[in-house]
Amino acid sequence: MTVQFDSENGLAPAIVQDASTGAVLMLGYMNREALDLTRQTGKVTFWSRSRQALWVKGETSGNFLHALDLAVDCDSDAILIQARPDGPTCHTGTTTCWGEPAMPHGSGFLRVLSSVIDARADAQDESSYTQRLLAKGPAGPGQKVGEEAVETVIAALAEDDEHLIDEASDLVYHLMVLLKSRGLTLEDVGERLRSRHLKAGD
Repeated sequence: MTVQFDSENGLAPAIVQDASTGAVLMLGYMNREALDLTRQTGKVTFWSRSRQALWVKGETSGNFLHALDLAVDCDSDAILIQARPDGPTCHTGTTTCWGEPAMPHGSGFLRVLSSVIDARADAQDESSYTQRLLAKGPAGPGQKVGEEAVETVIAALAEDDEHLIDEASDLVYHLMVLLKSRGLTLEDVGERLRSRHLKAGD
């Protein structure tokens, strides 16, 4: 990846995007050293124009941005960073430097649901269906995954699309709870599928 840094100040704008949700988190500036450090350490590093110094995002707050992928635009003078944030990106405490992102649509909502499942697990609230399932270990949600898988197939063969979507939604939710019971998430599944895709090349 070759970056054309500005001939006057040696900088290039760097946009950071949440690799999971696609939300644009912040805009910073990099010089060649900041880019090299980001690649070497995996932590997004910028050049501070106000302090005239390198700074690792999160070095004070602990909310680091872990770089997963870097790309340049068609003119090679702007950088796009796919990252995994440790917490809120903005110094004001919001998720992005443009405030809180809108509730994601479609498959993007699965990350939100994963956070809800995490919160239910930590709450120890017996009125929570999710918590009651998790209290049974993998056997509880595992049984439900089996039941919902059968119902999803039946819906696919004999019901309309809306019914199929309902049953598939139940299946995905219970699968996420099952993964949580083993300390895993859909992110882990997505990474495995990604690695298989890259290996197969199709």
